[in-house]
Amino acid sequence: MAFDIEMIKAVYDRMPARIAAARALTGKPLTLTEKILYSHLWEGTPSTTFTRGGSYVDFAPDRVAMQDATAQMALLQFMQAGRPQVAVPSTVHCDHLIEAKVASTTDLKVAVDKNKEVYDFLSSVSDKYGIGFWKPGAGIIHQVVLENYAFPGGMMIGTDSHTVNAGGLGMIAIGVGGADACDVMAGLAWELKFPKLIGVKLTGKLNGWTSAKDVILKVAGILTVKGGTGCVVEYFGEGATSMSCTGKGTICNMGAEIGATTSTFGYDDSMARYLESTGRADVAALANGIREHLTADYEVYANPEAYFDQVIEIDLDALEPHVNGPFTPDLATPISKLKELAIKNNWPTKVEVGLIGSCTNSSYEDIARAASLAKQVAAKGLKTKAQFTITPGSEQVRYTIERDGFISTFDSIGATVFSNACGPCIGQWARPGAEKGEKNTIVHSFNRNFAKRADGNPNTYAFVASPEIVTALAIAGDLTFNPLTDTLTNEKGEQVKLEAPTGDELPKLGFAVEDAGYQAPAEDGSGVQVKVALTSDRLQLLAPFSAWEGTDLKGLKLLIKAKGKCTTDHISMAGPWLKYRGHLDNISNNMLIGAVNFFNEKTDNVKNQLTGVYGAVPDTQRAYKAAGIGTIVVGDTNYGEGSSREHAAMEPRHLGVRAVLVKSFARIHETNLKKQGMLALTFVNEADYDKILEDDNINILGLNDFAPEKSLTIELTHADGSTDSFPVNHTYNAQQIEWFKAGGALNIIRASIK
Repeated sequence: MAFDIEMIKAVYDRMPARIAAARALTGKPLTLTEKILYSHLWEGTPSTTFTRGGSYVDFAPDRVAMQDATAQMALLQFMQAGRPQVAVPSTVHCDHLIEAKVASTTDLKVAVDKNKEVYDFLSSVSDKYGIGFWKPGAGIIHQVVLENYAFPGGMMIGTDSHTVNAGGLGMIAIGVGGADACDVMAGLAWELKFPKLIGVKLTGKLNGWTSAKDVILKVAGILTVKGGTGCVVEYFGEGATSMSCTGKGTICNMGAEIGATTSTFGYDDSMARYLESTGRADVAALANGIREHLTADYEVYANPEAYFDQVIEIDLDALEPHVNGPFTPDLATPISKLKELAIKNNWPTKVEVGLIGSCTNSSYEDIARAASLAKQVAAKGLKTKAQFTITPGSEQVRYTIERDGFISTFDSIGATVFSNACGPCIGQWARPGAEKGEKNTIVHSFNRNFAKRADGNPNTYAFVASPEIVTALAIAGDLTFNPLTDTLTNEKGEQVKLEAPTGDELPKLGFAVEDAGYQAPAEDGSGVQVKVALTSDRLQLLAPFSAWEGTDLKGLKLLIKAKGKCTTDHISMAGPWLKYRGHLDNISNNMLIGAVNFFNEKTDNVKNQLTGVYGAVPDTQRAYKAAGIGTIVVGDTNYGEGSSREHAAMEPRHLGVRAVLVKSFARIHETNLKKQGMLALTFVNEADYDKILEDDNINILGLNDFAPEKSLTIELTHADGSTDSFPVNHTYNAQQIEWFKAGGALNIIRASIK
């Protein structure tokens, strides 16, 4: 039986009536997205309609999922909420803190020893508050959720931007910061601006070398990294129904790379097959009983332009495999054009490492198709030219692919199998020689390829592709190799051509596993002691942030004016810093160290206006804090793109930054700033970015009348005594303004239980 089956039954029992009410209120057929959103309103049965991209709406998600890096701060916050147990089914997954270095068994043992106090904390806090705990080695959160918890028509939030992966099973699953998760676990409503809708019609059928990954790589090229901001992407058409469930998950997973709130697919036979194969035939039976409510109304897909804000059509019969990058996941190149562009742009063409797996592409089908290519290495007398690694998504997948011979196939080509964890995808890769900073190329089936992300080397050119294309390029060792048309020279000097990959959607013998790695919480956690040592440098209990002082903010200094792309990796790096995710003061020493200073084009080098000396960003900010001086951070477009990590908002808050002013925000980061009591502001006129100078004194005026849709004013006093002022916008609603005044949303929760 599936986890939380009674909860799923309750969701399905109320869906038909709520959808009917929403259809009557709106007076039109409904998309799948609208059906799920309207059936998960905090108020229950819908009583009003909402404006896409305009209305803030309170929702009641069905469940919460957290990975170990973000769960630490989420649960440290939840501990302050004063609740005896989580209000909705919740889980913690230990996947981020395992470094890939040698091989799976060795790396896992090292991680368990090195991270013992963090794992003990997460295990004990889960035990106390009724949270399911997935131990180190159990797998990557999103794969484990897809295998165990995701269900069609459900609504979930998770403290990781790739929570959206569960859209492959027809959910509305959304990445959030830990403060949002804390709200829902505490039994409160979760707020989201009602999204706009993008429809993607898939015609034809995937074939040959083309896979589901190529669909989202193509979409990323169309929409760019910010084209999906504020939107849900809903896929439909014959191409969608002909695709595997895990293929759908891959597409939804990388929806995070276009800034989408989430992505989803309507319920179909592939989802039923996957549910049954993963031991959830009971969920499939329930879903089959309300099938019409788990996809859009017929009229929507028949005439999509009338129901979506934007419609994209992709013919899968004509779709080419794509390779995206380097340095950004939206630079999309069809495989037939890759050689030309690589030579034109002077990209390193020797492929040093090919890496497959991660939460994006670690399904049985993905591994099977890659293995079919690996088998051809010996059969055709070839040798693999690049290093090759596999990161299984879960212990269930790993155990099954070992049983079915795929791991031995990979062993035969010299591959390394890393632990069932995030590993290189999030910078947890102890890559030999990366510290030399040499220019080189890697190809991987992960989701993000920002500079320094995988191995810490800013000169590593990382390209994103399907597991099949990654495997082929690793075999060839050449970025310019096109496996659809080109041949390779084998050990006998013969020209041989790789045959198109093949692989079963699901294991013929079914999935198998000896120990999936799940630990159920105590039935009564009231006596459980949460383990946090006061002397720890890994964990730190939180103290409340101060409330707003009730005045305009004057005499602020400019901490940094960031130039160009500034993702959450730039604001709060992962990699070796992951060990401090539960210690706010220690991890704050990585604040904005990756951001490029507009005034000198250096990273981690800003001017301290108190001394005139240039130094590290965190050190400079700590000097301002010690002097009782607030600061402001200025940024470019899509500021905070990437991960959901709320540390990127909590660190500046902790160190005394008062406001972040940018041309535009990524959705999750803007919300995280608001939750922590920060001011998240945007330029009315983007050209005003240029008015901000390095030695400015800055005032933020109008806060005594802070109100929704009412601009604030920035007043600059330059070093020469001249002044500038200009209006700035914000998206705060009345509730969010109260968060600011209280010093953070958690302060309001805490006050409500006194």
